[in-house]
Amino acid sequence: MKLKTVLWGNDKPGRAVTLGLQHVFAMFGSTVLVPALTGLNPAVILLCMGIGTLIFHLVTRGMVPAFMGSSFSFIVPICAVASRCAEKGVDNFASYVGIGIMASGVLYLILAGLVKLFGAKRITNFFPPIVTGCMIIIIGMMLAPTAMNNITAVNGIPQWKNWVVAIFTVASILMVMFFTKGFIKLVPILIGIVAGYVLSLALGMVDTSAVTEAAIFELPKLSLPDFSDWSLVTYAITMIAPISIVTFVEHVGDITANGAVTGKNYIEEPGLHRTLAGCGLASIFSGCMGGPAATTYSENTGVLAATRNYNPATLRIAAVFAIVLSLFGTVSGVLASIPAPVMGGVSIILFGMIASVGLRMLVENQVDFTKSYNLVIAAVMLVIGLGLPNGISFGNFNVSGTAIAAVLGVLLAKILPKNDAEEKEAAQ
Repeated sequence: MKLKTVLWGNDKPGRAVTLGLQHVFAMFGSTVLVPALTGLNPAVILLCMGIGTLIFHLVTRGMVPAFMGSSFSFIVPICAVASRCAEKGVDNFASYVGIGIMASGVLYLILAGLVKLFGAKRITNFFPPIVTGCMIIIIGMMLAPTAMNNITAVNGIPQWKNWVVAIFTVASILMVMFFTKGFIKLVPILIGIVAGYVLSLALGMVDTSAVTEAAIFELPKLSLPDFSDWSLVTYAITMIAPISIVTFVEHVGDITANGAVTGKNYIEEPGLHRTLAGCGLASIFSGCMGGPAATTYSENTGVLAATRNYNPATLRIAAVFAIVLSLFGTVSGVLASIPAPVMGGVSIILFGMIASVGLRMLVENQVDFTKSYNLVIAAVMLVIGLGLPNGISFGNFNVSGTAIAAVLGVLLAKILPKNDAEEKEAAQ
């Protein structure tokens, strides 16, 4: 692959950089939410996800336009490990979390080897269009409450201001998408964020303390693996590593959604084994640094759908931006100061776009909803997937609603007959 293709793809440098910056904004909201919920260092997460994305692109031959982020499925076990460390008076909980994350990455590599050994088709045969379409819809719609919470759950600010900013952000994005031409049409998300930020400044909604208190240049505080307490090591591994089996199902859905948006089959080329291996190696690196597991990010798939620009190089540029942001506290502070209602407005478009891709997959594959087979599978998957936003907890082990819905969909697709008794009689 030529250096120019690696750096810019088919775009001009200026355009590719701007599109890459847009992907940074798209992933930033969820990326900073993970350290807020778990206590991990945000700069370390930015660094790990940036380098992790480059590792993923190296393994997948630079073909898949994906960005690495931390799956929310890992939040509960990470918090459990942090709590156990606190009980034992251990401060560097991220060092033990990292060991569990490394183990999850190794498990991903094992799954990649199995897919390579037995073939991706044997895996994908378990995911007919009715299952994958519903999975993609759930992936998009399960994030809808997050968008609404960003708009409504802001303390100390009148609700009308939150909604004005969110609606103005959405309107700005739609204006760019439908009433502009050329390059400007490719960056609706970025323009929407800038427009929403400017309005937020005018309404006095921007907290600039994150900018003023941040150091201009600061190296991320890494947490290297600590094996001094083997009881914590084994606890971290047994709590965190099994989640990879759950996120494996989500990964298939994400890669399928990504391919549905771009019109390519990434499960066949470069291969599901490569995308799994990319996530596995990225997670191992992240764990070594004290970061979270690296998984494909749905937010950036939404950007692909909104802009119709599928150049993988823009995601690599976004990765470089993330690495740079991890080194400059002021820049990270500016991004952290983006008001939640702005990101809520952006999320309405992005998350809705992902769900729409799932609907498009059902239509393009001519899924017949007059058949009980398809109706039942869709009904069970949608209700379970959307009805269990926090999943189900078994002690300290949590299984996401998305994974439960996917497993049930796969089982029903294999167990149920394609036609019920009346449909068989009518066919005769």
